[in-house]
Amino acid sequence: MKKFLPILLFSLLLTACAPNSSEITAPGVTLSVQSNGQPSQVSTGVQLLVLLTVLSLAPAILILATAFTRIVIVLSMLRSAIGTQQVPPTQVIIGLSLVLTFFIMSPVWDQVNREAVQPYLEGKVTQQTALDVGQKPVREFMLRQTRPKDIALFVQLSKQPQPKTPNDISTATLLPAFVISELKTAFQMAFVIFVPFLVIDLIVSSALLSMGMMMLPPSLVSLPFKILLFVMADGWYLIVKSLITSFH
Repeated sequence: MKKFLPILLFSLLLTACAPNSSEITAPGVTLSVQSNGQPSQVSTGVQLLVLLTVLSLAPAILILATAFTRIVIVLSMLRSAIGTQQVPPTQVIIGLSLVLTFFIMSPVWDQVNREAVQPYLEGKVTQQTALDVGQKPVREFMLRQTRPKDIALFVQLSKQPQPKTPNDISTATLLPAFVISELKTAFQMAFVIFVPFLVIDLIVSSALLSMGMMMLPPSLVSLPFKILLFVMADGWYLIVKSLITSFH
């Protein structure tokens, strides 16, 4: 049944545009559509198709247009710096990244819900107006975190006119600029996290070399000291605080 679903959807869309009634037949499935000749029915079908497409892209939007990218990279780098390749597990890192993303983005999403979603559900505004109003808080969030240099790069590459105000920057230009800005910020934070653990590795390696214990892996000896340093410094508190405050 799954392999016939795209064919059925495409046939259904074509049938909705036809002036007369039609019948779609597939192995074991028969679907009849009676067209009433009203353009609103075709428009509704197209809107439903666009909505399904947007929902399929929702995970990518959640990853790239929110705080998730910076958080998950920093937490992954932290695990690599400590040297515990599987602790915390990847599922825990992604879950914590999602929780922190929801916490950081909650004011933005509350504003979108209050100014766009609820008025649209109550029938006070049209769908296009809700989309225009709803994207403003998200764009403001991305603009605060995006470097002007990155925006200028994509404006130049897209060969668009030089924007005079932030509202003149298209979302298609702002989104990739926001992503590369988040990547740079995440790697800057990761570098600061790596330095103290690197110092411990160097000290342990020098100590083992001076004692002639060259066959003993330095990472095996330094791991307990790095974990002790992270726990004594209350590392999770500092990392989470730094991540959240970096967005304000």
